[in-house]
Amino acid sequence: MFKDLREYIEFLKLKDDLVVIDELVDQDLEITEITDRVVKTGGPALFFSNVKNNDVPLAINIFGSQKRMCWALGVNDLDELGDKVDKILGMVSKPPTNIFDKVSALTKIASVAKSQPKIISPKNRKAPCQEVVFLGESVDLNMFPAMKCWPDDAGRFITLPLVMTKDPKTGIRNVGTYRMQIFDKNTTGMHWQTHKVAAQHYQDSGQIGNEKLEAAVVIGADPVTTWSGSLPVPPSIDEFMVAGFLRGKPVELVKCKTIDIEVPANSEIVLEGYLNLGELRKEGPFGDHTGYYSEEDEYPVFHVTAITHRKDPIYLSTMVGIPPTEDYFMGLASTRLMLPALRMVLPEIVDISMPAEGIFHNLLIISIKKSYLGHAQKVMNAIWGLGLLMLTKTIVVVDHDVDLKDYSQVAWRVLSNLDPEKDILISQGPLDDLDHASNTPRYGSKIGIDATAKSKIDGRSRPWPSDILMSKSIKDLVDSKWSKYNISN
Repeated sequence: MFKDLREYIEFLKLKDDLVVIDELVDQDLEITEITDRVVKTGGPALFFSNVKNNDVPLAINIFGSQKRMCWALGVNDLDELGDKVDKILGMVSKPPTNIFDKVSALTKIASVAKSQPKIISPKNRKAPCQEVVFLGESVDLNMFPAMKCWPDDAGRFITLPLVMTKDPKTGIRNVGTYRMQIFDKNTTGMHWQTHKVAAQHYQDSGQIGNEKLEAAVVIGADPVTTWSGSLPVPPSIDEFMVAGFLRGKPVELVKCKTIDIEVPANSEIVLEGYLNLGELRKEGPFGDHTGYYSEEDEYPVFHVTAITHRKDPIYLSTMVGIPPTEDYFMGLASTRLMLPALRMVLPEIVDISMPAEGIFHNLLIISIKKSYLGHAQKVMNAIWGLGLLMLTKTIVVVDHDVDLKDYSQVAWRVLSNLDPEKDILISQGPLDDLDHASNTPRYGSKIGIDATAKSKIDGRSRPWPSDILMSKSIKDLVDSKWSKYNISN
């Protein structure tokens, strides 16, 4: 595991999966065009050492492939993420009964306990993220190469920040990833969407009479911690604890200079500040991960009271647009982590998939072991009631034996098995802020498609045909003969 961003960058160099670009590039549009070409052709991470009118280098596309995503999270396969969570959740569903199980359980509990964030004291050890400090009038966001990604963007945006706020009632920390339009040297927009936890913190602060909500923004933590900000975990779960669990060691935190929030000590850059309750400003448009520009709208204003950073900091960025882009691979890892928790609620689920073209909230494919009439519909309705999965616009349910990684197979099953009159469920409910298709913002219709095979349990009298499958004996025979030929099988 990597203690910070720069250690991961050095690792990618050793793996020959990062290209250092020394030629002068423009942070407005040019870096996006280069990165978009690279990510869509499966290319490497990029390190721009010579950004126009800026002394800070920019790293991008560090998560932009399954291979790099695995390296970043310290696994050989993304399914290992789910296996780690499964072991912990298994203690809840199947408590240990014998001495061997109890010893194993204690080991697992210890691993979770060690995952809790660790606060370091600046008196004992200076945090790398506070090696350089700017306060008051010396604060200037223009010292960093924030990008204007697309021609009609309203300006330059911080695109991969970790935004930390605290619940004003409980003090529980939340970490999220929200784009931030830079308005001037010390203010930005804070684009947290309606259904996000930080937006609730902002709303609750006003309800209890607070005038401000403090917030800290980290740019460039270690790869696991950076990724954890995008996780759709429940509000009661600390994203830094999840990061510590996956890293196998706690995230070290240090208290900010001007606000009562702790940030990862090994970060590259930290912005400290606050949001005035009720102060809104036009933010956007922005070329978003939907492949369309999100509209101009009013969002809270973030006032920066301090900037701290490492000596010779690295600015971590990303770009989004027509999929696939880097965020798809981040989301792919999230689905593998999310699967065991879903199975706790819906044990009939075998696997889930969110294709890049569905941009996370537009399409969720689920395979299930079906047992009774209406089983697929039950799963659809349950998903629409679970956390941020409530925003899912299209749910497709297939049988347990369908390989969800094979979208050709999925499409064949859906198009072959669908009886539109009986197998389509239309519902209504909350939608993502970025959904432009609905007539009413943040609310509209959803569709569920039951593409499972039908039988007597579905009230079907007509026989269902069998799949055309070759016997295993013939497959094994052909495999043995085929192996001597230098031809892909």
